[in-house]
Amino acid sequence: MNCNKTNRKIKNTANINRNDSIMIIGIIGKANVGKSTFFNAATDQSVPSANYPFTTIRPNIGVTFVREKCVCREFGIQDNPIHSLCIDGNRFVPVKLIDIAGLVPGAHLGKGLGNKFLDEARQADALIHVVDASGSTDPEGKVVEKAHGDPLFDINFVEEEFDQWVLSIINRDWNKITRDMANQKLKIEQILTKRLSGLSVTIDTISNSLSKVGLTNKNPENWTQEELLKLVKLIRRNSKPLLILANKADISSSKDNIKKIKQNNTIVIPCASEAELVLRKGAKKGLWYYLPGDKNFQLKDKDALNEQQKKALLIIQSVLDDYGSTGVQEAINTVCFKLLNLIIVFPVEDEIKLSDKKGNILPNAILLRKGSTAKDLAANIHQDLAKGFMFAIDVRNKQRIGADYELKHNDIIKIVSATSRG
Repeated sequence: MNCNKTNRKIKNTANINRNDSIMIIGIIGKANVGKSTFFNAATDQSVPSANYPFTTIRPNIGVTFVREKCVCREFGIQDNPIHSLCIDGNRFVPVKLIDIAGLVPGAHLGKGLGNKFLDEARQADALIHVVDASGSTDPEGKVVEKAHGDPLFDINFVEEEFDQWVLSIINRDWNKITRDMANQKLKIEQILTKRLSGLSVTIDTISNSLSKVGLTNKNPENWTQEELLKLVKLIRRNSKPLLILANKADISSSKDNIKKIKQNNTIVIPCASEAELVLRKGAKKGLWYYLPGDKNFQLKDKDALNEQQKKALLIIQSVLDDYGSTGVQEAINTVCFKLLNLIIVFPVEDEIKLSDKKGNILPNAILLRKGSTAKDLAANIHQDLAKGFMFAIDVRNKQRIGADYELKHNDIIKIVSATSRG
């Protein structure tokens, strides 16, 4: 029996286990570009949003979901997940989202709300840079006549602020650092890894970046600020991969700007956050059927809508026709599957019933980095399982697999361990 079509609410809940391992996406951008609207649409929350700068004073934290086809359809079963959600054969897996207050030029020097909020971005695994594609705001986030703003300038200055902030971390006591490195016979990779530990930058990322910039064999005491900035940019791109969210794509002035943005950036997602909010709210009220990421919506009773709602839906439908979706779910999926190279794995305790010990069928779906092993999965579930790891079972072919078996997307795995969860 397959999962039934339903308008079950995708809940934004904090009751998610393994919060220490859940992926984190940070939302950055200048002030007043619709970051909070995107956050509300993605998390089903209602944080303050308005068309003036610095509506967000403290970072908002919520849970959004990456969407993928569920394996329940493959096995023709009805699942009952615990830590994720399955609707009409679509599995929604939780991801943490952080909405950081808007930046202005000079933020790393303390301008606007200062670099306090840049610091909030350091814990993110990846970043979504929300841009006002309509050009209706200036660099300070103040409203201007549409198309008078410059989204390309906004993209450059926000990323430059982030890079300058990272550079300031490295520059702190730089002369002392290089002297200590020589005296203690430490490698520069070790020094930089320690200095940037709060950014979750690995020593491999730093080593590769040093090589590409040509600094591997150059004495750090002789590095120029230009070389350091090039190094910082490369480290940031590799450790905090970023996509551009071209927001307000439903405004007429956005189309030409989106074309320009795509010419200058690798990954760009056109987005209409307000349209997504309307679709989600209407679905909760039972006015239509809609799942985040759908290419359309299905009206349940056209006569139940007033004229204002009908006009709004015509605009939303034009966005869906132009871009294939509102862009909100596409952005989350793109970050997870393209930028972070994540896979989804389904752990079970009963390989015959595909259930846990309580009988919940396909109870969980876990996001892991591509290249993760069966033992990595065990550690993600509970460290005790990893400590006593004996072997795992690939449920599809019922074969035993070892600790270093590289997991594949949509694998269903049973872990056999000498120790149980604590």
